Amino acid sequence: MVKKNLPKVAYFCMEYGLDTSLRTYAGGLGILAGDYLKGAKDYDFPIVGIGIKWKQGYSDQKIDEDGRPYDTYHNYKYDFLKDTGVKVTVKIRQRDVVCKVWEVTEFGNAPIYLLDADLPENEDAWITGQLYGWFGEERIAQEMVLGIGGVRALRALGIDVDVYHFNEGHALFAGFELIKEKMDQGMSFEKAVEASREEIVFTTHTPIIQGNESHYLDRMMYMGANNGLTLEQLVSLGGSPFNMTVGALRLSRKSNAVADLHRVTANKMWAHIDNRSEIIGITNAIHIPTWVDERMIDCAENGGDLWEIHMDNKKKLIDFVEERNGVKLDADKLLIGFSRRAAPYKRSNFIFTDEKIIDPLLKEGKIQIVFSGKAHPLDDTGKEIVENIVRMSKKYPNAVVFLENYDMTIGAMLTRGSDIWLNNPRRPKEASGTSGMKAAMNGVLNVSILDGWWPEACNHGVNGWQFGDGFESEDEKELDAHDLKALYKVLLEEVLPTYYEDRDKWVEMMRNSILSTKDQFSVKRMLEEYYEKLYINQ
Repeated sequence: MVKKNLPKVAYFCMEYGLDTSLRTYAGGLGILAGDYLKGAKDYDFPIVGIGIKWKQGYSDQKIDEDGRPYDTYHNYKYDFLKDTGVKVTVKIRQRDVVCKVWEVTEFGNAPIYLLDADLPENEDAWITGQLYGWFGEERIAQEMVLGIGGVRALRALGIDVDVYHFNEGHALFAGFELIKEKMDQGMSFEKAVEASREEIVFTTHTPIIQGNESHYLDRMMYMGANNGLTLEQLVSLGGSPFNMTVGALRLSRKSNAVADLHRVTANKMWAHIDNRSEIIGITNAIHIPTWVDERMIDCAENGGDLWEIHMDNKKKLIDFVEERNGVKLDADKLLIGFSRRAAPYKRSNFIFTDEKIIDPLLKEGKIQIVFSGKAHPLDDTGKEIVENIVRMSKKYPNAVVFLENYDMTIGAMLTRGSDIWLNNPRRPKEASGTSGMKAAMNGVLNVSILDGWWPEACNHGVNGWQFGDGFESEDEKELDAHDLKALYKVLLEEVLPTYYEDRDKWVEMMRNSILSTKDQFSVKRMLEEYYEKLYINQ
């Protein structure tokens, strides 16, 4: 791609996963954003990130003696952030909130500017305390800091921007600030919306209705999130209650979903919204140097003993598990990795559903499973899912492990050291799923429902396995019964026989897995597509 005169992009996101030591991420959205900004640096794309410096980050989620998850919060201090000397002010609930702007470039990433309200002059210093913490008012305040404060920070830093990229609806208030700037110069609301729309693009991530945030209009007005807009103007953008995704779809010139199947799902989901932007598909990808053992790619490309390198990674995972949990797994037995946010549609404990089938496999040591993942601090259903897995780890102490307080370190160990990567969401509710890409490039074979990115990559029996054949149903009982039967069939008739009886085929599949994904799902391809399809205004 020719890099001359590319549009300059400001990328807005609530979270960035750059390194375990910087607690500014909760899960997949942040990991994607971190990888994106690392790719921007590697390949010299003119992108800067805008985010928030979270004092406590997301919950550190531990398991108590009774096997129940509980949340802990630490005040984190970072000595590697650069003070830009810039402060901006955002009026929240009629009070000025001063935000200091920090720069992070420590992790091989393009500059990310983090706004921080934790200052002595602020009555509301805790606005930037917890990522996705607390309730509706705090969330609006945080999104005002990100959006309104973010645009003001760009102005104060003297950074020229051609395109404002909202990664999820959290950033929408940046659009309100762009509108306000134009209206302050005498433009009408309609003209200001039209002009701002030409500068904004939007990425939608979640096909789950609850994941698409809404706010009551009276709460927005009270908080000052309207930023000078009238009630009627707010309703014209996001409806009532005000839906952040709908507002972003209407305020962007073009939008994208994060996989091709997700494009289909998102267009169905938002078909009833008028005056919205087109939703195209740009599939997520990963930053290979962060997540992939370069020895595996080198070996797959140039010949060598893939199995030996894989077993080295597997033994490192086994040592890691023993150090964390005191459980010694067997390097010669099939090891299944599973790490996801504990949400019902992801069906984390799905494999345990039929005890008659799974019990002998676990007791005989045919399979071992290492789980990790957090539930949202306010999600009791998610915590019950975690509790159920912990219960299974006590029932099968030598075969089932739950690693508490999931983070980037655990994610990297699991996607390098597992034998297979299990993924069983209810299709089509998985938007993309980048952990499977990390696994694939490390020669860890995907065993997955055809959801998210996997329909674009799967060559069944050649570079991994699919189960469920893309079946969909509104009836969850029917869908679960169908998918469970399919999972057990593939596991018993294809995965286990290949692993234990046909090592040559397994290793060949590992090689195919690496070679078929390393370019198509690398951050370089994703960045180029964002420029070609979203940023360059055709």
